[in-house]
Amino acid sequence: MAAKKIIILASGGGSNAEKIMEYFQSSSVSVHAVLCNRKEAGVYKRAAKYNIPCVWLDASNDVHLLDYLQMHQPDLLVLAGYLKKIPPAVIDLLPKRIVNIHPALLPKFGGKGMYGMYVHQAVKAAGEKTTGMTIHLVNEHYDEGAILFQDEVTLSPSDTAEDIAKKVLQLEHEHYPRVIAKYLASNG
Repeated sequence: MAAKKIIILASGGGSNAEKIMEYFQSSSVSVHAVLCNRKEAGVYKRAAKYNIPCVWLDASNDVHLLDYLQMHQPDLLVLAGYLKKIPPAVIDLLPKRIVNIHPALLPKFGGKGMYGMYVHQAVKAAGEKTTGMTIHLVNEHYDEGAILFQDEVTLSPSDTAEDIAKKVLQLEHEHYPRVIAKYLASNG
């Protein structure tokens, strides 16, 4: 069986991208490349550590992303902190082959503008007793694709938004690579 190929899209520090690269470094799944839409992002150093090409992608030009994906034909496109909406042409190119991770239990705290600390601040402000993370397929709407996996963590009233972020990130690191592997195995 041919090795599965994934491409990661990232915009920031890249800790989830690194966990994915680490998880698949000795497997039949190849992290073909990391694409990043910010030149100063930390993900470049993380990709270099695993000898995986990290390519800057002009975020103002959706054609670049589409061309790259058509040329390299990944089995799965993995969003790991990618903050730009995926263009419809990319969704059409890779139906049910784009996954994202969201730092809350969708459908709560999802949608446009709900990412990173904005999510954790909203969870804190709402007085939630639990939160978590959601891994889902990407469709044309922010955070509305089919849910593949969720896990939750209990919150304390004294938790700050930063504490919540740390708890959720632990869940993300623990589950995202494993869920990707399972999805590839069952949809290949």
